[in-house]
Amino acid sequence: MELREIKSLIALMREHGLIELEIEDKKGKVRLVRASERHPAEPPAAPAISSRAGRSQAVLTSDASAVPELAPNQVMVQSPMVGTFYRAPAPGAPRFVEEGAMVKKGQPLCIIEAMKMMNEIEAEVAGRVVKILCENGQPVEYGQPLIVIEIG
Repeated sequence: MELREIKSLIALMREHGLIELEIEDKKGKVRLVRASERHPAEPPAAPAISSRAGRSQAVLTSDASAVPELAPNQVMVQSPMVGTFYRAPAPGAPRFVEEGAMVKKGQPLCIIEAMKMMNEIEAEVAGRVVKILCENGQPVEYGQPLIVIEIG
């Protein structure tokens, strides 16, 4: 199943308030599970998306408080997909960027692994990396803030 199909299924689940959805096609079986209502004292739940065929596994978090405040000259780099965040192209390799580093437009910032595909996330603007919001190997969701860049 392709990433765009999974995104459509997640949107469908949200729209209809579904907690769980399992689909099987010729490519394999996918099971999507969202957290149900939680008690206010509990920490944010992490609904899981997993593939029964063992092809991919990701965790969605739904903590809106993770979005930092931006100054007028700052830009947020967000995850364009559900996957796993990596700061380097390979284990043991130098990281793409560090906090305080200057970046050029089009320069790779990180990798999001989704469905065994490595997707380089590039800077859309030139500037200075102010904050890296994710840890190496951390699962990320679509639209999750990854990096803050200060323009100019």
